[in-house]
Amino acid sequence: MGDWFPAVEAVEVTSGDVHDAVIVSQTHEELWVFDHEGLPLTGELDPTEASAWAHRLLEAPKHERDALGAWVRSGDCITEGDSKLPVISEFAERYCGEWPSFFDFAQNLAEEIGLLSEVPENVTCYFDWNAWTRDLGLDYTTEAGPEGGVFVFRSF
Repeated sequence: MGDWFPAVEAVEVTSGDVHDAVIVSQTHEELWVFDHEGLPLTGELDPTEASAWAHRLLEAPKHERDALGAWVRSGDCITEGDSKLPVISEFAERYCGEWPSFFDFAQNLAEEIGLLSEVPENVTCYFDWNAWTRDLGLDYTTEAGPEGGVFVFRSF
């Protein structure tokens, strides 16, 4: 029950819009956003905050918005000033993609950087992938993805 407004327009919503009438009394002038599906937040927001979040999410490429939300939820995101809004350029710098697992990410990274390229093949079978991946995880943050994998972010 209630009226629904897009978050990007929340800052423009008035009490009259919500109550479908012009409010003469000042008793209903304060508006709050309690349901903010699609925003990586919990709790309530004022309409200005909801609108700012919606605009910030729209700055990220559409195919990376779930990842941006995961970065915010991770608690490891870089925010703008005193706000809780994520800095999109920092997100772009830190986002390493969505992977089936962090182990898959680690193996791909090892291949990309040529970690074992100079090691003889008969020696590489002794490499401890689990220990290397565990240690690598100290420099990264992961958050569950919607399809069961993980989003991976560098933690500078």
